[in-house]
Amino acid sequence: MTELHHSEQGSFHLTIEDNLAWLALDVPEESMNTLKASFSDEIEAILTDLSQSEQRVKGLVIYSRKPDNFIAGADITMFEQCQSAEDAAKLAKMGQDIFHKIEALPFPVVAAIHGACLGGGLELALACDYRVCSDDPATALGLPEVQLGLLPGSGGTQRLPRLIGLLPALDLILTGKKVRSKKALKLGLVNACVAKDGLLNAARMIIEKPTDFKIRSSWKKRLTTAVLKLKAIRHWVIEQARKKAQAKAKHHYPAIDAILDVIQQGFDAGISVGLSKESQAFGRLAMTSESQALRSIFLATTALKREMKADERVKAVQHVSILGGGLMGAGIGYVTVDKAKKRIRIKDVSHQGVLHAFQYIYQRLNKKCQRKYIAEADVRAAMATVSGGIDFSGFGETDVVIEAVFEDLQLKQEMVASVESHTGEHTIFASNTSSLPIHAIAAHASRPENIVGLHYFSPVEKMPLVEVIPHQGTAPETVATIVRLAYRQGKTPIIVQDSAGFYVNRILALYINGAVQCLLDGEPIEKIDQALVDFGFPVGPMTLLDEVGFDVAFKISPILVQELGERFLTPSALETLISDGRKGRKSGLGFYRYKGKKKQPDQSIYRQLKIREQASLSHHDIALRCVLPLLNEAVMCLDQAVIRNARDGDIGAIFGIGFPPFLGGPFRYMDQVGLQQIVGQMQTLAGDLCQPCPALMARLENQQSFYAEK
Repeated sequence: MTELHHSEQGSFHLTIEDNLAWLALDVPEESMNTLKASFSDEIEAILTDLSQSEQRVKGLVIYSRKPDNFIAGADITMFEQCQSAEDAAKLAKMGQDIFHKIEALPFPVVAAIHGACLGGGLELALACDYRVCSDDPATALGLPEVQLGLLPGSGGTQRLPRLIGLLPALDLILTGKKVRSKKALKLGLVNACVAKDGLLNAARMIIEKPTDFKIRSSWKKRLTTAVLKLKAIRHWVIEQARKKAQAKAKHHYPAIDAILDVIQQGFDAGISVGLSKESQAFGRLAMTSESQALRSIFLATTALKREMKADERVKAVQHVSILGGGLMGAGIGYVTVDKAKKRIRIKDVSHQGVLHAFQYIYQRLNKKCQRKYIAEADVRAAMATVSGGIDFSGFGETDVVIEAVFEDLQLKQEMVASVESHTGEHTIFASNTSSLPIHAIAAHASRPENIVGLHYFSPVEKMPLVEVIPHQGTAPETVATIVRLAYRQGKTPIIVQDSAGFYVNRILALYINGAVQCLLDGEPIEKIDQALVDFGFPVGPMTLLDEVGFDVAFKISPILVQELGERFLTPSALETLISDGRKGRKSGLGFYRYKGKKKQPDQSIYRQLKIREQASLSHHDIALRCVLPLLNEAVMCLDQAVIRNARDGDIGAIFGIGFPPFLGGPFRYMDQVGLQQIVGQMQTLAGDLCQPCPALMARLENQQSFYAEK
């Protein structure tokens, strides 16, 4: 074996054995391999070594020494250093040039992929002649740049459509979705899919007998490819993709048009032109406010995770018990079994409640099985870790109890007493309350240091945020343990102060009140919803209220009013809707009437509330009347230390209530628009709903932004 290039500080390690070159990637002191501009000299030296080697090299295998990732993409922090579109375009061009040199090597090159192969990692693999991946669940391939407001800038927009076909490539690039090993093989994205232990051997076999691993297209794929060679048809397909994507994106994401334009230009004028257009478009997109906001959230969640996981005061958690087998309890049980891989026990007051939770967990695991993410044996193994009953038997071995019972303080206090009498001194009690103070729940506890709030959002398996709420007596190791468990459940936790409504529901209440006031002023239900969807929210506030349920949504109002003031009062006119039995979608009647999957605005609401339907405000003004009170309340939460910083507030709003990600969150949005304009809008448009709070006025007077200038 000959080692041609190696240094203790280097990230790439080249060895040649029996005329076969092996290039291992292992970025020092990092858990994930990411591509950095600083690697260019190192890679250039390796490619020179290969081309000048006295030995006859018959092939090259590129692989990772990391245990669970190939290359997770480019290092996003590189783009933060760019001062202009030209700077960012140069970074993309640098990647293109290096990958072209790999592509031009005079012998076969194989990418041996295990774990995450994303963004620049997949673009590198696309520049290779062959790709083989492990069939491990950790292996995922994709081009997620669109989720950062960018496009694949190092050849991805040009090579992927040529490899797997235009239609499947558009699906992957426009959504940023990841595909698992079997799907990658079916698409023709990889030439082979093998067991992890046989990955490098399979790569060797490909170089020995490359013809055995050529991708053979089906007649349908060949026919589709032939048809799409017709320029007029190809243009029509791309325009249809544009219409479909923008119907959902509402033209808030410039990357979508740029992706489609660059792909079209590459097909029309050739790959050289396509690559040139790709790097230029990448540079322009990197400078847009949308991409900067989306990148800021990515970097913020990464920094938050690193910071949270640095706390090593963590108790071991092997077993989790859940009180309540309803929708929330069942959802918490599912993510604990599926993501966190913990044994769970579910307690409910009835056998039917326990059975409901069992069915809920099984149905979701089985759905993953049907989609080929997991095998039937995995479903059986996961369900074997689930037990339940109507008493506290089995609670003696539990490390964490998560309570998801009704929002009733006395009931929750009773749960604390019962749990403490049936569990060990180390057992943590986490309350999934959306409104009740944690210190009140812990008021009569014998071990208050073990009690913490853990507020999930519904549906649990889809909503990424949890609020971790310590009270004054919560032990630091309790907080650290719950934070670590939340991450293992696939959640992003933020730590918030133990005060009424915590953070997310507090800002949400003002947003909802703004929408309801628009309704009472005569704005149509569907117009209010559309205005906020146009602004960038995933659903409108009226639909959101229907989904949450009137009874649930307005139960928190008295607590907020008592603790924080009359701005949280539910408009009295709405009490008639609640007393009328309207509960939203679950009762079939809310602001909308529901029949199956169809819904229509309920016109009788206008008569019932004695209001005349009259559209007078623009969509933009309706959106601001809902959003401005939310922004004002977010500033108060920051000023009162309900949240630790603006970063946590932005993460909470985006992941908790769907605040538009391309705006970066409430605080980054206010910085972007400017506090002078925000305050002016509050004073003129929102009126009595939202007078700027003293903390906001002080920031304006002192010319303070929420984030330091870059």
